[in-house]
Amino acid sequence: MATIDSALSEFMQLDYNTREMLLDIMQRRQAEARRQAIARNARSAQRDYRAGKLKSESASALIQRLEQL
Repeated sequence: MATIDSALSEFMQLDYNTREMLLDIMQRRQAEARRQAIARNARSAQRDYRAGKLKSESASALIQRLEQL
């Protein structure tokens, strides 16, 4: 497995345009990975809610409960 330092060293050996393209690709992949993680969490929460493991509450009740933490 490559270290961050070796990956950065390899990256900096690329020409400017290729580095720009790679940065764009990596940002898009990170955004997509985050969207997928959010979607997985949402599906899990929906399953838990339907199974009765979660309950709904008003925003003000939630804020009050968070403030107590």
